[in-house]
Amino acid sequence: MAVERKRVALIVESSGSYGRDLLDGITQYCREANDWIVFYEQRDLSSDLPLWLMNWDGHGIITRITSPKLFEAAKRSGIVMVELTDRGSESGAITLRSDDEAIGRLGVDHFSERGFNNFAFCGFDDEAWSLRRERAFAERASELGSCAVYRSRWHGATKTPWEKEQAKLIEWIRSLPTPVGVMGCSDIRGQHVLQACVQAGLDTPEEVAVLGVDNDELVCQLSTPPLSSIITNARLIGYKAAEALAKMIKGEPPNLTRERFAPVGVCTRQSTDIVAIDDPDISMAITYIRENACAGISVDDVLKNVPVSRSTLERQMRKYLHRSPQQEIRKVRLSRACELLKMTDLSIERISAKAGFNNPEYMHAFFRRELKMTPGEFRDSVRS
Repeated sequence: MAVERKRVALIVESSGSYGRDLLDGITQYCREANDWIVFYEQRDLSSDLPLWLMNWDGHGIITRITSPKLFEAAKRSGIVMVELTDRGSESGAITLRSDDEAIGRLGVDHFSERGFNNFAFCGFDDEAWSLRRERAFAERASELGSCAVYRSRWHGATKTPWEKEQAKLIEWIRSLPTPVGVMGCSDIRGQHVLQACVQAGLDTPEEVAVLGVDNDELVCQLSTPPLSSIITNARLIGYKAAEALAKMIKGEPPNLTRERFAPVGVCTRQSTDIVAIDDPDISMAITYIRENACAGISVDDVLKNVPVSRSTLERQMRKYLHRSPQQEIRKVRLSRACELLKMTDLSIERISAKAGFNNPEYMHAFFRRELKMTPGEFRDSVRS
């Protein structure tokens, strides 16, 4: 007997990496389930809703566009819907999005790990997702040092000439104490900051380190220097949205209603690849640790490459990072192991070797002590 295929419309932009990653996750679900007929048009986020959707005879919709007309039409037709907007919709639909608060906090942590205590955020004042990231960033930064904020309207929603907007941004950048870590609310905003730094005559990352969000490979690599970026979990969001919609089409309650998905981590490129510490010897030591911790080095190896005594190294690293040299080595190894567990299917044995642990048993014990779970349990938790 032939399977009845359900008609599903995707109103998701393909013009940006976040939308494309959402579509990748939805596509993965479609391949696994193989019971949908998908209606999709290439679009950007500012495109109007397609007219055919208002009278469409389908079963479900996954949308990034919020519109009272769409909600009314779907309700009138009995079409179920999952919303992926991050613009503060009050539609009452099932809503899945990135955890903007976690993204903001991660931005501060990324700079703090590099020794920064001056922080700044550059966002948009008419975008709910940007304001959420800004608030979380400012709250975390205020615990560690100073924080400045710059906002303007989304450049596609203002008639102000870009040259005038850029001049204001340059003036703000010049007013910041350096060295400073500046987070853009998105990769595009991060690129704006980098361009302003060039025109202001400020070196990146030595004076101004810059971080974006979304890890859009094209935007990040076209930036000068290449832009570090927070990696969102859009593929998982897309997959979970499709999974929830499938349940609703069957008349079952969805397993998610208003879920927020934490970011995966940070892809570090040249724009933040620095240790912002005014002691050159300790800066050299931290750089050496971060470049070589996963090669199995010890504190003795650090001392062979940095002209300081063990007591000075210990005292100064605790002053700047609040960690001992050995704790910093372990932290780098743990971070690398977590990254490999999240992003690859490598075995625990291979990951322990690549992350610089002596053996899988030691890594297992270290995870239990630091994270209260085994490496396998950590992998399962981030993938579920």
